[in-house]
Amino acid sequence: MSGLEQGLVQVYTGDAKGKSTAAFGLALRACGHGLKVLIVQFMKTPDYGEHKAFRRLAPEVEVKTFGRKGFIHRGGARQEDYEQARAALAFAREAMQRGSIDVLILDEINNALYYGLLAEEEVQVFLKEKPAQVEVVLTGRNAPPGIIAAADLVTEMRQIKHPYEKGIKARKGIEY
Repeated sequence: MSGLEQGLVQVYTGDAKGKSTAAFGLALRACGHGLKVLIVQFMKTPDYGEHKAFRRLAPEVEVKTFGRKGFIHRGGARQEDYEQARAALAFAREAMQRGSIDVLILDEINNALYYGLLAEEEVQVFLKEKPAQVEVVLTGRNAPPGIIAAADLVTEMRQIKHPYEKGIKARKGIEY
């Protein structure tokens, strides 16, 4: 493991496409420099194109998903959704503390916070436990102000135009 001299906290949020994609680009760059990357996905199943691609980069890049099929609506989460979110955070914490990763991407954790699957305080404690050499990236819409304040870098994706507005549906290989 090459290791980072200094790990920071990054947040990719906003109402536009590209948050996970930006994080995955960072994972690719880190892998290219010999860093170990763990991507923990909240509220997702392993049906997305990135899973197939990242399998080719194993063991330098590992993806672990925690979620069920279907959508969660605010106020309509099931017990399984809460359990999956807690399991995802526990898995990420254990991996981070083990010292075997350089970059930890918590994909869609901001959405898990928005839907109330996790408490912001839990994530704040998690970030305070971050070893100095680990880079942590949090993605998803609706990043809470406290998470934004705790981050070293925050990028907000702002939608200006989207093909959905023309009735174009999500395309395999592009949106998923």
